Parts: sequence; C-alpha cells; structure tokens
Amino acid sequence: MELRMRHKAAFGFGAVGKDIVYMLISSYLLYYYNAVLGMSSVFIGTMMMAARIFDAINDPFMGIIVAKTHTRWGRFRPWILAGTVLNAVTIYALYATPDSMAGNAQKIWLTLFYLAWGVTYTLMDIPFWSMIPAITKPGKDRESLSSLARSCSGIGDAIPTVLTMAIVPILSGSSVIADYRIGFKYWALIVAVIFVISELVCVLVVPEKVTDDRMESAGVVQMFRSLFKNDQAMTIVFSIILVYTALNIVGNLILYFFQFDVGNTDAYNVFAGVCFASQVVIMLCFPLFRKKWNNTQMFMAGFLIQILGFLVILAMSFTGVYHTVTWALLFIPGILVYAGYGILNVSLTIFLSDTVDYGEYKNGTREESVIFSMQTFTVKLASGLAVFIAGLVIDLVHLDTAIEIQTARTLAGLRLWMTIPSIILLVIGIVVYRKFYRLDENKLKEITRALGKEQSGE
Repeated sequence: MELRMRHKAAFGFGAVGKDIVYMLISSYLLYYYNAVLGMSSVFIGTMMMAARIFDAINDPFMGIIVAKTHTRWGRFRPWILAGTVLNAVTIYALYATPDSMAGNAQKIWLTLFYLAWGVTYTLMDIPFWSMIPAITKPGKDRESLSSLARSCSGIGDAIPTVLTMAIVPILSGSSVIADYRIGFKYWALIVAVIFVISELVCVLVVPEKVTDDRMESAGVVQMFRSLFKNDQAMTIVFSIILVYTALNIVGNLILYFFQFDVGNTDAYNVFAGVCFASQVVIMLCFPLFRKKWNNTQMFMAGFLIQILGFLVILAMSFTGVYHTVTWALLFIPGILVYAGYGILNVSLTIFLSDTVDYGEYKNGTREESVIFSMQTFTVKLASGLAVFIAGLVIDLVHLDTAIEIQTARTLAGLRLWMTIPSIILLVIGIVVYRKFYRLDENKLKEITRALGKEQSGE
C-alpha cells in the first residue's frame, strides 16, 4: 500500500495530539499536585510508579487484544478513536480536582484518574504506533514515516511545555501559584479537545493494510512466548526505558530549576521553545542525515550529544555563569540534550518497527501490536520512574515550594540530581546497544528477502 502525503500528514497530526496530552501529564502533573495543591511529592511519585507496575500487566494484554481485533473499520482505528475519547475525559478530570476536595480524598481522586488515564492512553497509543510497521516496509518508507511522526510528536511535546506556564496564569486570572488550579483545569479542557480532533482526523484519513491471520490465530501464551523470544525487541525496549527516563528526570525538575535556581520562570517558556524547536528540526532532518550516516552512527551520535549537553549544564550550574552573564547561555546545553534525544527518538521507533519483521522471520508470527504495547508500557514506565525519582529528589534536597529562596545545599542537590542520573542511564544505553543489538542494514535486507519469498509461496 502506497502512503500519500495526505495520509502521512494525517498520521503526523495524530502524533501531535497524542503527545500534547502525554506531555501535559508527564511534565506538569507532579508540579500541579505538589506546588499548586500542596500534595506530598513522595506520595505522587510513589503512586505513579505503582501505576506503572499495573501497566506491566495491562499493556501487553491490550496489544494482544488489538492483534486479535477484526472490524470493518480495521484493526487499529477503532481502538485509537475509543481510547482517545476516554483518555480526553481522564486528562480533564486529573486537572479538575474539585475545590472542596483535600487530604486523602484528593489523593484518591488522583490515584483513580491517573490509573484510568494510563489504561485509556494505552487503548489508543498501542494501535497508533502499531500502524507504522503494518503500513510500511523496512527502509526509506518506514524511516520517512517514523521521522515525520516523531517530529510531529516533538511538536506535540513542545506545545504544553512552552505554553502551559504562560497560559495557566492568564486562564487563572492570577499570578499566585495557589490560584493556578483554575487555569490548569481550563487548559486541560482545551488540550483534551485538540486531542480528540487530531485523532479523529487520523482515523478518518489514514488507511489500513489487510494482513495475514498468523498472529490473530495465535493463543495468548504463544504471543507472549514470541514476544520474549524476540531478543532484538527486548533490547530496544530496555533502551527506550533508559533514554526516556533520562530525559523525563530533567523534564520533571527543570521547572523547579528555573523557578528557584535561575530565578526566572518566564525564561523557562523561551528555553523550552528553543529546545523543542531543535528537537523537531533534528527529527525532520533525520532522513537527510541517513544519506551520509548509517543507523548505528546516528544512534551513537544521539547518545553522545545528549551526554555532552548534560555535562555542559552541570558545569554551567556550578560556575553560576547564567547568573553572572545571562540565562540564555542555557540554550547551549538545552539544544544539545533535545537534539540528541530527537535522534534517539526517531532511531528507536525505526528499530522497534524493524524488530517486528525480525520476530516474523525468527518466530513465524507478526507481532506489531504486542511489540508496540511494550513501547507504550516502557514510555509510561520511564515517566513513572522519572516522577518517582523527581518526587524523592524534591524531598531529599529539602526543596520548599512555599518559599522563594532555597539554600545553597538544596540548589546544589537539585543540579546534581537533574544531570548525573541521566548521564549514567545514557552510558548504560550505549553499552546495551553495542553489546546486544544486531539488526544492521545487511541483516534487514536478508530478513526482507526471506519474508518476501515466504509470502509469495516460494
């Protein structure tokens, strides 16, 4: 099936919408319940981590359900639409905590709706990304759609990151943090509406390709066996956890860094805009870079650029250069971190899609939805791990959101925890990739030829 530009554009629009809601949750839920509502950061982080353990069971089963789905509208699109509508309701509820609610009632509200958010996001996220290997072939076609989708995801990430702390005070009619609950509620409603519209366009425009029934006829046990026998998929899944956790730790602490260390919350909006712009540009240019460098070279470059960015921001924070010269110097490490992440993000999507073909080649079953259920789980797991770590850090360094001036020890701890754990995770990622990933271009060509002969009956 040949994908036309309107199909790719609609898929990209869907990627924008889904990542707007994801980023609003992953980057601001801790801040909203901790700084705005006054809830314990340790409780929030622990609860979100526990929810990810629940997802360890839920997400793969959702992948199996999608794999076994047969409707006249296709396998993926009904789930994308249903999950989107339900998820839009939960994201609004998370930021619309009743004014009269406090204490344990507030904690129960957060727990129930966060669990519901995770389940409903899974409903639409797994089939969304599962469409890439289902409607493309290995090579340029897949790289093109993956690059476009991840670039659009980057735009979706940027919208709430850049606009939230500018729009929330306006919608709140106040610059007092305690009043931000009103602004967050209406901002979440706007985001939910955009989300529904974007996925509706996606399901109406993007076609699905009819595939064989080998996976659908498999039993649940066989599906899990096939998944865990796919060593290359497991390698990429572990890499996703490392890469996403590294960035999400920073994503959850950076607003506190700008508020209490840099001392300029408004600067954060500009900083975030520049960083995400660099990420989107690098992802859009990915197919051009691939003309000169292979996947391994691109992937390693992504790791090294990110590590360099974290080292630079660490050096800047302890020299205080953004206090003595200008905070705009933080653009340098910010661009490095997000450009490196952009390269890794596109690469991981391509690699995971390639492991679908590898699984079919090795095990005789095609597992798009089951494999991409692991991506959904690992992305949410990374988010949960990062929030858990961030919650502990806020408590560990004795950061008090009720006061404007923090101690030197608190700021030093914030700087270290915002960078060192991420560097360690990325170094581990390099080791894992170099030691265990084997799907280079020659191997993929061999797999494509073998599958082509099998499907033609030779």
